[in-house]
Amino acid sequence: MGLLSVLPAEPFSDEFIHLQPPIHTLHLHVDAQCLKRFQLEQADEMVLETANGQLELLVLDQKGHPAFEYIDILTPAACLITGAHHTLAQLQQESSTADTLQKQLDQYQLTTQHLQQIYFIENFEMLKIKTKAAVQVFVLNTGPDLDVTTPTCLDEIKVTIHKTQPVYEYLPEPLAKPVQEIHIPCASARTYTVKKGQWIQIIDISGKQCSDFLAFDQQALEQGVEIGLDAVSTRTILGQSTPRPGLHSRFYASDMQSMVEVVQDTVGRHDMFLTACSPKFYNDAGYFGHISCTDNFNQVLKPYGIAARDAWPAINFFYNTFVQDCGSIGLDEPWSKPGDYVLLRANRDLVCASSACPDEIDPSNGWMPTDIHVRIYAETEEFKRSQHYRIHPEEQPRMTMTSGFYSRISALTSKISEYKGYWIANEYDGWGSVAEYLACRERVAMLDLSPLRKFDISGPDAEAFLQYALTRNVRKLAIGEIVYSASCLETGGMVDDGTLFKMGAQNFRWICGDEYSGTWLKQKAIEQRFRVSIRNASTQIHNLAVQGPKSRELLAKIIWTPEHQPTIEKLAWFHFTLGKLSGPMGIPLMVSRTGYTGELGFEVWCHPNHAEQLWDAIWQEGQQYQIAPMGFDALDMLRIEAGLIFAEHEFNAQTNPFEAGIGFTTPLKTKEEDFIGKQAIQNQNPASRQKLMGLVLEGNEPVHHGDPVYAGRYPVGIVTSSSNSPLLKKQIAMCRLAPEYAQVDTEVQVGQLDGHKKRLNAKVVTLPFYDPERTRVRA
Repeated sequence: MGLLSVLPAEPFSDEFIHLQPPIHTLHLHVDAQCLKRFQLEQADEMVLETANGQLELLVLDQKGHPAFEYIDILTPAACLITGAHHTLAQLQQESSTADTLQKQLDQYQLTTQHLQQIYFIENFEMLKIKTKAAVQVFVLNTGPDLDVTTPTCLDEIKVTIHKTQPVYEYLPEPLAKPVQEIHIPCASARTYTVKKGQWIQIIDISGKQCSDFLAFDQQALEQGVEIGLDAVSTRTILGQSTPRPGLHSRFYASDMQSMVEVVQDTVGRHDMFLTACSPKFYNDAGYFGHISCTDNFNQVLKPYGIAARDAWPAINFFYNTFVQDCGSIGLDEPWSKPGDYVLLRANRDLVCASSACPDEIDPSNGWMPTDIHVRIYAETEEFKRSQHYRIHPEEQPRMTMTSGFYSRISALTSKISEYKGYWIANEYDGWGSVAEYLACRERVAMLDLSPLRKFDISGPDAEAFLQYALTRNVRKLAIGEIVYSASCLETGGMVDDGTLFKMGAQNFRWICGDEYSGTWLKQKAIEQRFRVSIRNASTQIHNLAVQGPKSRELLAKIIWTPEHQPTIEKLAWFHFTLGKLSGPMGIPLMVSRTGYTGELGFEVWCHPNHAEQLWDAIWQEGQQYQIAPMGFDALDMLRIEAGLIFAEHEFNAQTNPFEAGIGFTTPLKTKEEDFIGKQAIQNQNPASRQKLMGLVLEGNEPVHHGDPVYAGRYPVGIVTSSSNSPLLKKQIAMCRLAPEYAQVDTEVQVGQLDGHKKRLNAKVVTLPFYDPERTRVRA
């Protein structure tokens, strides 16, 4: 997201005092193989950080003319060369990344002449730039597609902008060319009409400012009938209770037909359907005559013949409410930051009304009302559905991504949800989770696991660093070998778990679940001054899990390996090989004998540009084995039966590897060297540790993550994961138990409701439930 408009801070006065802190620094980033534009004022400073030590830069003045002389490069060691060599190399590829980059160039109207004004800069870790005048700076993080068989990749560029003049408002760059722009001053409301299919972007330009939203069927209004957003219809159709922080995916009218759908949301916390503030609210608080959103709505809706109300039910964007255990509703300052927004799509012709809430008597607007901005985009535009997320609290939101396999997945299922910043399939139409599970147990199934994060770690200190950062003994690894490990905090609590691939003598690839793992590793490398490069390859390496008894036979038919690499037939458990699809001239692949199912299985890794070709090859060859696509619902059943752990269920930052059931990853005696968390784990009395065990439930009633486990009146543990086991034909669960009760055949109860009014009998068993000797996965 570039900067379209950063509004200068207003001077303080006796009549107007800003309670929100001014913005002195903006934290942004440029994704790999992309470009972004940044608007800088005179004397602003820009800091660019990248593990690659290189980038391309284009500087234009406000009229679009080359203006590289308007900036000073404050990093003396940086090498400056003319020419857009990496950009041209990416554009010359016949790939989707070339198409995407060309669309970005077209968006900013950058021509071949502009590319001739680009400078290539290298040999730096942190590049500092200071402007002499107002300029547009284009940062190009470009280059050819990654070969997944090599341990090098483009990482994102971290961008920090230090403003000379602090600002209070941040209006993000338009998502496309707007057809309407509506500015809503604080303590007011505005109406606007929207055609069916058009897009509505509601932007909090200062942060912590609520905006109530109303919508009415325009054609019905013209006939004198009010059909507007309706809370009861919405909750009934979607099967949701209220209130709940967040947003429904769609909002319905009183005629039970959809009004708007939510397409993007950069905040994730809103009030569902309390009323907009009303005169009664302020009168009851002792603020008689205070202006309210309801008053403002009544005024601006009057020309449409809409009757006034004492309180308007509305979607309260950015309003931070929550439900306490006793059922009462509390509120706090909104989570929204300057520039955060919600993007809606109109499902019919609408008359809409938006407010900038005037409430300054509580935290609902951060104690000081500010403005709201609305943009309308044409129905011909297309925007990806996204639940934005942030890796670091201060950065701009990131959009939910689609893997390279998404086109194939979305053609087979409508049951899609967000996971770790990606859209994934829950289950597939015509199969269902049980059929997908059985395909994996009996034949073969394929699953998109691209949300896994991949970090390439290289350099002269790579092995020494990983020996310090991970719990496993990395020095024992051979090239081509993989090891499962934990990474821990100094307290012994787990940051993440993952698999480490040894790509070369000084090159490793860490595959884990949490993107913050890379940030954690970078912080530790800097603190301890290891000479190591850590690059995020997640967007450039996507992967399919091919799991089941027939997986080896299937992949052996379509994957070619050179003489110096193991064949699929000979690939050992927890090893990988490098090869090509369908022959020596095929697309490059990495194949590992790993998985998350407890079955014989493999993971196949490729560049996203090759994902569809890989999916099609596996799918076509797999027909003779009755292959099934598999979603995450089936995967959950498989991994629970196999006793495999999951973040924020079996482990978190307060759980060490022994308590998470993976003490084998932490060789306290045989790994003599120190590693992060070792001392804290050694200080713990092993006999006092809670243990991860299994539960087999009586009856068919399900239990859930977080349910307490009781022995008599008092709790002795907690359910971490649960599932119905098609194998055992019983309800099963993984749980963390006090050591006194972590004994096989101990009888316990899972407490539901208040823990006492409903008890489900269970018996403690060892893990895994399925194939305890791991003979299937080692086959």
